[in-house]
Amino acid sequence: MRAHVDLNVCQGHGVCHMSAPDVFELDPEDGHSIVVVDPVPPHLEAAAQLGADSCPERAITVERTVRVD
Repeated sequence: MRAHVDLNVCQGHGVCHMSAPDVFELDPEDGHSIVVVDPVPPHLEAAAQLGADSCPERAITVERTVRVD
């Protein structure tokens, strides 16, 4: 899974970070969300989805990736 934050839409509410602190941090300069794990490991996928779903601006998208072994 990959998570992406649209910085043109993000308003820095911080809800994603509160919902999924292992996936999202807030930029100390402007308060916008930053994805800190890319790709998102399987054990954090539910947290990444929760962070995206919690964003009041809908600035976060998550994309499931196909794993090829």
